Amino acid sequence: MFTGIVEETGRVVSFEECASAWRLVLEAEKVTQDLQVGDSVAVNGCCLTVVAFSGERLEFDLLEESKRLTSIGQVGPGGKVNLERALLPSTRMGGHFVSGHVDGTGVIEAIEPRGKDFFFRITCDADKLRYIVHKGCITVDGISLTVAEVDATGFAIWLIPHTMEVTNLHTKKVGDLVNLENDLIAKYVEKLT
Repeated sequence: MFTGIVEETGRVVSFEECASAWRLVLEAEKVTQDLQVGDSVAVNGCCLTVVAFSGERLEFDLLEESKRLTSIGQVGPGGKVNLERALLPSTRMGGHFVSGHVDGTGVIEAIEPRGKDFFFRITCDADKLRYIVHKGCITVDGISLTVAEVDATGFAIWLIPHTMEVTNLHTKKVGDLVNLENDLIAKYVEKLT
């Protein structure tokens, strides 16, 4: 489990198809501290298992499904990704419960500075949109955010300058894909009713 509070942005070194999986290699500083092989790290919101690391270099193997359902395959060498280590029982719960199981992607339709803040509009398929509610939680590229607006084709979020600075969102442009994870509670409520 994660909180959706990004610890740092890492840099993609490579993402290549190997014999048994797709291998993602990243460089990072903070998330490598106290790390062990087998630990979970959210990479742009996708829960991945560390298969190797040394110094500031982390390696992950991705399934075909992870490559198909997420935007990670579109982040090339030098690209920035949001990183968060799995939460500990002693961790402050600053965002919301995030599983790291990406539901799919959305497309950035608008990025606008508005005063001191930033407005993002994201479109997505109806099967993801059905779980998004005004003032509810949404995870965008691993970032716990509050939904500001929602309509029949997408939703909007507002960002403070700090979020733009410490996440990869400052590198995004209109047309980019972002990973989306809907709130777990909404999915469980639907299943139970």
